Amino acid sequence: MARRKKVYEGKAKILFEGPEPGTLIQYFKDEGVDDGERPEGRGVLNNRLSEFFMSGLNSVGVPTHFIRRINMREQLVRMAEMLPLEIMVRNHASTGLSDRLGIPEGTPLPRPIVEYYLNDEKLGKPLVAEEHVVAFGWANQQDLDDIVALILRVNDFLSGVMLGVGVRLADFRVEVGRIWEGDFMRLIIADEITPDNCTLWDLRGQDAEGNLRDPGPLPDMPTELARRLGVLPSNVTHTLKPTLIN
Repeated sequence: MARRKKVYEGKAKILFEGPEPGTLIQYFKDEGVDDGERPEGRGVLNNRLSEFFMSGLNSVGVPTHFIRRINMREQLVRMAEMLPLEIMVRNHASTGLSDRLGIPEGTPLPRPIVEYYLNDEKLGKPLVAEEHVVAFGWANQQDLDDIVALILRVNDFLSGVMLGVGVRLADFRVEVGRIWEGDFMRLIIADEITPDNCTLWDLRGQDAEGNLRDPGPLPDMPTELARRLGVLPSNVTHTLKPTLIN
């Protein structure tokens, strides 16, 4: 069994030192992100889905931290200096926006809206303005301009892929990190892209008479999305965690 030194552990993932400088091994757990337990094998599905989306972004020229999948639960990624932000793109009004502004859920937005949230669990990840981001040094104005350009390319890619399998991407969140290539700093998409960070609505739902229903939540999101995308593992099962070095 592999022996790894743990760098960080969150609700849904563990990061271990990678085999080469500047790399990490990202391990997907089954535990939930919403104070609950996810079904056994959820981490396997999220590993496959994040691989699918990240490698797809790499292929169209959107830089990510993803290098390659190692096994059912682990992938090799580049180490990045993470911005303390979660960046959300909204294409349709969903629960958070509807509750905050009274816009009916499902309303198409006139254009994608980019929001910033401080990535601090103790504070409940509050919504922050660009002025806060710049004033407190979390990113500069050039970073924000680059983030918007980057995130809208991600939105175009994800929306197209989802629509191709009958799924509407109402919104999603990602994290962004900095990497250095010599003296040049580059922003990349990092962390993960999985259904845990998206609001997805099924466009193929039918009522009892076989008529299309209005878009609603995608049932059993990770499994159904993986099935439609053709990345559902043939044997989704639990694997043991690596032995840690204390």
